[in-house]
Amino acid sequence: MASRTGLDITTSVSSQLGATELLALPWDVSLEDWPVRTLAALPRGISRHVVRFAHLAGAVVAVKETTEESARREYQLLRRLERLNLPCVEPVAVVSGRTTADGEPLLTALVTRHLRFSLPYRAVFSRSLHQDTVTRLIDAMALLLVELHLVGFYWGDVSLSNTLFRRDAGAFAAYLVDAETGELHPSLSRGQREHDLEIARVNIAGELMDLASGGMLDPDVDPVTTSELIINAYRRLWDELTGDMSFRTEERWRVEDRIRRLNALGFDVEEYAIRTTPDGSELVLQPKVVDPGHHQRRLLGLTGLDVQENQARRLLRDIDHFRADRHPELDEQEAAHLWVEEVFDLVTRSIPPELSGKLEPAEVMHQLLEHRWYLSENQNRSVPLTEALQSYISTVLPARRDEDAVALHPTTTMLRAVPPRAAGPDGPWSPQSAQTPGL
Repeated sequence: MASRTGLDITTSVSSQLGATELLALPWDVSLEDWPVRTLAALPRGISRHVVRFAHLAGAVVAVKETTEESARREYQLLRRLERLNLPCVEPVAVVSGRTTADGEPLLTALVTRHLRFSLPYRAVFSRSLHQDTVTRLIDAMALLLVELHLVGFYWGDVSLSNTLFRRDAGAFAAYLVDAETGELHPSLSRGQREHDLEIARVNIAGELMDLASGGMLDPDVDPVTTSELIINAYRRLWDELTGDMSFRTEERWRVEDRIRRLNALGFDVEEYAIRTTPDGSELVLQPKVVDPGHHQRRLLGLTGLDVQENQARRLLRDIDHFRADRHPELDEQEAAHLWVEEVFDLVTRSIPPELSGKLEPAEVMHQLLEHRWYLSENQNRSVPLTEALQSYISTVLPARRDEDAVALHPTTTMLRAVPPRAAGPDGPWSPQSAQTPGL
């Protein structure tokens, strides 16, 4: 805490913006009268309080005037949410004891760090986004609400106005920006969660109607119907994330089954963890909402493989499995490189020459992984990749049409461009000889 002639600044030790830097702002002036040279030209959302963005020590902060009790309560709530690694703005300080040069009292200020590349909903929707993009934003908001509810946070004023949206490497993310009405409990009852959902539905409908009346919303977007999307998205996601996720060692195919259901709901899985327990294993998922082409770009960056979006989604999932099962000590880039060498290259080399023109390598890998999943589900066990590969080559691939015969860019050259691996003690590599652990 720092003070200057009655001014009190409470800030966290971990904050990079300390009290000394904060003293540079004109706290003896009402926020709505702050000089232009201090302010940052960023879009502001609707708020019941006066809010301004200001330049400070090479950063941008949001300053909100409110009562001292409300400012301190929200500051502490945001700090607790931040420690729980939840998507919210970073609390910087509470500035109280403010007075004008004439000694007139001013409201207490809550200072938060501006979330880079984020936009309030009015700035996002004023671009007349199409319905599918609006839907993904609502999905992102549903995900935020689920994440908050899982840790026992009751928002109390769920709305687009209290949320910031950001694109990050193809993903849409929603961040809590106003926790003034929030409450953090050990857990929430179904009634508390449903009440937050109803608040969200009513507030979103009203906000979208307001945009529509101002001609700022695409005519195809129906405010009431769109507001109801958050309820279905929330409930389905909540059920998928909080349902029974335990499984036995031989039921690893159920992990893929759960991820498929999340994909069908429009969510991808950013990462997952498998924790062993005395009774088996537990699956922990972290979903997110992604933009078209996200997986394609990510796989290209990790492996150099330029494939279609659905293929990329499936191959990335296998890379994640590969890393978790065999190389948890490696970072994502290293694990992806090893996966290409130990899995993808080995699979493509195993295709007999007479079948190499059937499909491109990425589609072969994608179909093989699908085939393995179906075998595992039908047999109620985790089928090794080498076993699935033999089954795929003998029962599935021969029946495929020779796509190379009609393709503009032959894929056989891609398969055959990979130099043959040196023969081991048992001769050239084959599906039978490639018994790599964990495959």
